[in-house]
Amino acid sequence: MSGKLKNTLLGYGWIAILLHWTMALAIFAMFGLGLYMVELTYYDAWYKGSLDLHKSVGILIALLWLVRVCWRLSNPAPKALADKPWENKAAHAAHICLYSLMALLFVSGYLISTADGQAISVFGLLAVPATLTGNEQADVAGEVHEWLAWSLIVLASLHGLTALKHHFINKDKTLVRMVKPE
Repeated sequence: MSGKLKNTLLGYGWIAILLHWTMALAIFAMFGLGLYMVELTYYDAWYKGSLDLHKSVGILIALLWLVRVCWRLSNPAPKALADKPWENKAAHAAHICLYSLMALLFVSGYLISTADGQAISVFGLLAVPATLTGNEQADVAGEVHEWLAWSLIVLASLHGLTALKHHFINKDKTLVRMVKPE
């Protein structure tokens, strides 16, 4: 993985690329786990284990998100490749929505997990303390969390389809520069 670690005006560096794909895979995996979890009953063998895994990985993704936002703010964004100004504005708005949906998912997941006043154990290595508690918050946060998760998956899928459109129809380097640095 030699070469450019940082972004340039021509493309993304290795760090941004690895953060992007790691988070993309983790988010889609968490969505799948979430769909599986909601079908389990309290007496299923993997009920507690799936919840603990979802919470722990959620905290790690939130930390990775924070690293990614800091990295994004400290590195230049590559020059937009779309010919039409509205496409560039739409892409920028979509990225803001993606980051916002992720942040709101972390908050709603935290509120669900800590409603009973218990800290979130992260793989038994550290505990994220409960600050706001209340059983009624779990119900509302759970509903919000589900809607946010579906919204994120739909928007991330559109994001991927748009990248494929740029690659196969526009024949520009939008997708390629998120796979390897220039």
